[in-house]
Amino acid sequence: MIGTPEIILIAIVVLLLFGGKKIPELMKGLGRGVKSFKDGMKGIDDETASSAKDATKE
Repeated sequence: MIGTPEIILIAIVVLLLFGGKKIPELMKGLGRGVKSFKDGMKGIDDETASSAKDATKE
């Protein structure tokens, strides 16, 4: 499990590597990626539920 000291250390390393101006861009890109992944998973869940519903009707 990652604790508070580890998170602080990671944040400092990221800040040093990318600088303060690049971090918002990185976080925006990461957020878009997570949203896209969640939308894809929801689509798969919907297709699976639809297929299961169709299979029980037959």
